[in-house]
Amino acid sequence: MFYIKERLHDGAEIKIEITDENVFCRCPLCGREVAVDLENVLSSGGGLYGTSVFCERCAEKRKHHGNRPEA
Repeated sequence: MFYIKERLHDGAEIKIEITDENVFCRCPLCGREVAVDLENVLSSGGGLYGTSVFCERCAEKRKHHGNRPEA
């Protein structure tokens, strides 16, 4: 089991199991919250650092306009 551990201000500690339903990031173009399939990211040779996941709308724009940052 993988989990996130964070110490709260009062000294308490919280642990949250990482599942296929609770991993998210922000689209690097528009900032929308995007659900992330870690199995897909890691199985394609990617890592957590340096990997960007685009929202569907921005991914579609990039597909039609190329990989230009302003697309």
